[in-house]
Amino acid sequence: MIYEDLALDEDFYEKCSFFTKEILRWNKIHNLTGAKTQKEVWENIYDSIYPIKFLPDIKTVLDIGTGAGFPGLILAFAHKKSSFLLVEPRNKRAAFLNFIISSLELKNVKVEKKRIQKIKPKPFDLITSRAVDKTFNLLKLCKPFVKKDTLLLFYKGTEVEKELDMIKDCDFNIIEKDKRRYLLIKGSKCF
Repeated sequence: MIYEDLALDEDFYEKCSFFTKEILRWNKIHNLTGAKTQKEVWENIYDSIYPIKFLPDIKTVLDIGTGAGFPGLILAFAHKKSSFLLVEPRNKRAAFLNFIISSLELKNVKVEKKRIQKIKPKPFDLITSRAVDKTFNLLKLCKPFVKKDTLLLFYKGTEVEKELDMIKDCDFNIIEKDKRRYLLIKGSKCF
């Protein structure tokens, strides 16, 4: 599948093809994700990578609750010069992420098999999260990792507007794509 609206190189698609084959194979035994077909996996890949249209260049990325790789691992495929820390506490999913990283010899990605609360605080340029918690709670989890110019990118659904009252003092934008709402927050103003 080619995403013509995104500037992605052939290497990205090769990594995604390997990832798709392996996630479907692992999913039969370990139930890593709800995506059960090749089409569903590629839809999740597109959902994960779409923000490259509006994200600036980034050096360090923290992905909270990476799960089977959406969005952190997929973003790492495209941002080869950025450093990614994928935080995933569940054994099977962390093992899958490490298998993909090792198989593809990714040098820019590290997995921490811990809860985010157990990660030593340090600042990141971008913090991402998909399907982990409500926005207000995510902000609390992110706080130890935010610096003045940190961006927070939360992959939300159509109900995101109901969560915005609690963050009305934050500087944020919502980018809509189909049923997805990408909530982009400039971090330091929220704390």
